[in-house]
Amino acid sequence: MASLRSMFTKSSRIITAIKQQTNVIYIRRTLLGPRLPLCRRVDGRFLEFLRQSSSTTVNAGKGEDSFLKWFLLLIPATTFGLGTWQVRRRQWKLQLIDDMTRLTTKEPISLPLDPLELKNLEYRRVKVRGRYDHSKELYILPRSPVDPEKEAREAGRLSSSTESGANVITPFYCTDLGITILVNRGYVPKQKIRPETRMKGQVEGEVDVVGVVRLTEVRKPFVPNNDVQKNRWHYRDLEAMSQVTGTETIFIDADFGSTVPGGPVGGQTRITLRNEHMQYIVTWWVKNCTEKSRSYSCFRL
Repeated sequence: MASLRSMFTKSSRIITAIKQQTNVIYIRRTLLGPRLPLCRRVDGRFLEFLRQSSSTTVNAGKGEDSFLKWFLLLIPATTFGLGTWQVRRRQWKLQLIDDMTRLTTKEPISLPLDPLELKNLEYRRVKVRGRYDHSKELYILPRSPVDPEKEAREAGRLSSSTESGANVITPFYCTDLGITILVNRGYVPKQKIRPETRMKGQVEGEVDVVGVVRLTEVRKPFVPNNDVQKNRWHYRDLEAMSQVTGTETIFIDADFGSTVPGGPVGGQTRITLRNEHMQYIVTWWVKNCTEKSRSYSCFRL
C-alpha cells in the first residue's frame, strides 16, 4: 500500500506540474495575442501563423537569391567597363608620349629667358652657345643609359639595364645671353664619374649645345634625399642645384649630337610617363571572365 501511495503521489505531482506549465504557456501566448493577431489562442490559428511565417521566409530567401544573382552579374559588367576605359587611357597615354617625343626632335629654338615661357616648354629643344665650368660638376645617380625607343615604349618603368653610372650636370655660361645655366652633359659609367678619368672629354672654349628643356622634379616615394655635401643627387632639384653652383634655375638635357669624344654621352632625356595601362586591361578583363563564370554558375543553381 505504501508503494502505491508513493506512486500515486508522484503521478499527482507530475500532472500538477504539467498543468502549471500549460497555464504558463497559455498565459504567455495570451499576452502576446494583441501583438500577434494570428496567435490569440493555442489552436489551429497558431499553426496557420507558423505556415504563413514559413512561406514568408521562403519568399524572402528567394528574393535574396535573386538579388545576389543580379549583383554577381553586375560585377563582370563593371570589370568589363573598367577594362574598356583602360584601353582608351592607354591610347591617350601613347599619343601623349608620341607628342612629347616629337617635341624632343623638333628644330631647336633660341633659349627664352622668360620663366613663364620656359614652364610651357618642357621637352622642347633649344640651342645655346657658351662654355662649360667643369670645376662645379654635379652628379645625378644612379643612372643607366637611355635607349630612346625603349624609353618611349616602357616609359615610367624601372630600367632592366644592369649598367649603372651617373649623369654629369655642368654649369654652362651662355655668352650670347649673359647667364649661366645647368646642362646635363649626359651619361658616364661608374668608373668614369671622376673628372680626371675622362679629361679628354672636358671640352674647353666656346661650343654650341642643343638640348631639351627640363623642369624641376619632386622627390618620388622611396627616392633618397639629395646629399649636397657629398655631391650625390638623386632627383632634379633646380633650386638647390642653382644655389650650389650659382646658376639660374634653367636646366637642359644636352642631345646626343652634343656628345664629344671621351665625354659624357648626351641624349639622356627620359619621358617619365607611367604607361602600365596594358597590365590594368589584362587584370580587369581576366577578372571579368572569372566573375562571368561565377555569375553563370550562380544562375544555373
